[in-house]
Order: sequence, then structure tokens, then C-alpha cells
Amino acid sequence: MNDEDQRYHVRTDLAVEAKDMVVEKNENKTKNDIEGVTVQEKQEGDIAITYVDIDGKGEKQIGKKQGSYITIYADGVKNQDTVSQKEAAKVFSKELKVLMQKNGISPSGTGLIVGLGNWNVTPDALGPMAIEKTLVTSHLFALEHESVSEGYRSVAAVTPGVMGVTGIETSNIIFGITEKFNPDFVIAIDALASRSVERVNETIQMSDAGIHPGSGVGNKRKELSKETLGVPVLAIGCPTVVDAVTITSDTIDFMLKHLGKEWREKDSPSKSLTPAGLSFGSKELKDEDLPNDEQRKTFFGMVGGLSEEEKKSLIKEVLTPLGHNLMVTPKEVDGLMNDMAFLISTGLNAALHERVTVDNAASYTR
Repeated sequence: MNDEDQRYHVRTDLAVEAKDMVVEKNENKTKNDIEGVTVQEKQEGDIAITYVDIDGKGEKQIGKKQGSYITIYADGVKNQDTVSQKEAAKVFSKELKVLMQKNGISPSGTGLIVGLGNWNVTPDALGPMAIEKTLVTSHLFALEHESVSEGYRSVAAVTPGVMGVTGIETSNIIFGITEKFNPDFVIAIDALASRSVERVNETIQMSDAGIHPGSGVGNKRKELSKETLGVPVLAIGCPTVVDAVTITSDTIDFMLKHLGKEWREKDSPSKSLTPAGLSFGSKELKDEDLPNDEQRKTFFGMVGGLSEEEKKSLIKEVLTPLGHNLMVTPKEVDGLMNDMAFLISTGLNAALHERVTVDNAASYTR
């Protein structure tokens, strides 16, 4: 189980998680000690933002392509809070504008928006769903240029599908469209994978490092990037799935935190092993609630004494032969995807067109 080829490699498309994994494996490191990786954090109201900048050395350290990664924590989608969703869309729009300027994209530059993913599979349909609500104008610029008001740019949008549906490599479709349409920049929207249940459908990542279509479901295709397309490629994504190994491991951790919290709060250790019943749902579990090594072994025996990597390797070893190492998404995925697609599209429309704001973006959706 400890051999390199047997180790469980956590699947994540988020740069913040890749950075966290390096820190966790090196106890003497902090988030700012990773060579080639710069991390900054900011709070705008209730919205938390993390900036991760990776250079060539950092790329080798955390396994993510060099570039700028911006992560926005938008829990309003999962909480079905429309006010919070609108605030998150405004922050998203603002940060996207900054990233576009950083990559030399002109306010009048022509854009191609690509909705990656399979529209027949809900957790993989974020790209196509966002494209449905994106304001496209390139046809107006081509046919009725004089009727287009100031403050709008030429934007085209496409949903190329997936190779399993079209029989054509997704990147080849994008390469062909880019060659003919000749945009000044490309923005690709796709579903991602996370190593944490808590980040599913409430985290948005954007970057200028390009994207691998299908990465969210573990099916990486040829990358879309400035190196392959010849123009700046910005990637926007939200994690919509986690694998069963991650869910099982997280469940064990939640149980350990709960038992550790009960152990400290109850007068008698024996009481800590009884279910908390109605009181459990109201308690917030934190990392500091995790019990010490001896207590873990008391609760879970040999499993409690395993390291994080050993624990996940064991779970994978058990689940994979049974065919149970599945990619899992929340049961409310339909509503969550609709809300996240709307959030991304309204923020995107406001970032692309000066005349559009998040408050009035809804009136432009198709």
C-alpha cells in the first residue's frame, strides 16, 4: 500500500488545493514557503478571494501549470442565497476584468467563449449551461455594425460537446473555430473536480494558464492555452464532483472531529461515543476538533492511526475492485448548476461589455 504506484493521488483541479496538499505533506512548510508559489488572500464583504501565482519552479512543486489562479468562495449558490449570489457575481466580474487586463486584452478585443462539457450529463454541463446565458454579439458586428451601441464588444460563443458525443477531439474543434473566427482571446468554462466536499458548487476558479477539457471527470484531453491557440486563454471553472475515496475520507474526518469535540466537552469520555442526535447539526466542526493520535486509535483502531495518504490509499484499495470508486455529485445538482451557471454568465457578461452590469445582466440572457 505504501509503494509509489499504489498511493492514492488526490484528484483536484484547484490550485489552492494543490498548494494545500504540498503544505500538508511537508509539515515544516507554510503556504508562503513553497518555492515559486505566491499566495495572497483578500476579503470583500462576505466573499473570500485567494490569489495563487505560480512560476516555473512552482509548477514542478505543486503540479499546476504556471500562471495566475484566482479562487472565489461563493457559498451563496449552495445556500440558495440570491443576494449572496449577486455579490459573488460582482466580485467575479471585477476579478475577471483585472485578469483580462493583466493578459493585455483590449476593451474592444473580440472574444470567443467556449462552454466545455457534456450537456447530457448535469454535473458536466456547466459550460453549455453558462453559454446559454452569455450575451453574444459577433453576428451584430458582422451584419449590423452601425446598430451596435458603444460599450459592447464582439463576442461569439460555442459549445463543442465532448468526444464521446461528437467523435471529434474537442480541442481540434476549438482550434478550427479559432483559426477561422480569429478572436483576440478565448474564455473556456468547464466543470472541475475538487478534493473537498465543502468546495463543490461553491468555489469558482479562474486562471490564465489554460485548461484541459474533461478534467473535471478525470478525462483530460489536449489543452487549450495561449501556447496552443496563439491568443490568451482564460479558464473559468467550478468543482461539481468529488470521487468516492474523498467522500469516504472526509466522512471519517468529520466523525473524528465530532468525537474529538464531544470528548473534550463531555464530562465522561463514554458519553462522547453516543450519537449527538439533534444537537449535531448545529455544531461547527473545525480542524482543531480532531483528536490526538492516541484518541484516534481508541475510536477507529488501526484505521485511526493511518496518515492521510495511507487512509485514502486503503479506501481506494477497498473500493476500486468493487467498482465503487465513483465520481459523486450532490443530489440537488440540477438547481445548484442552474444557479452557478447564472452567476458565472452574469459576471462574465458584465466583465465583457462595459454597458452591462451584474444588476441588469439578467435582461440580456437568452
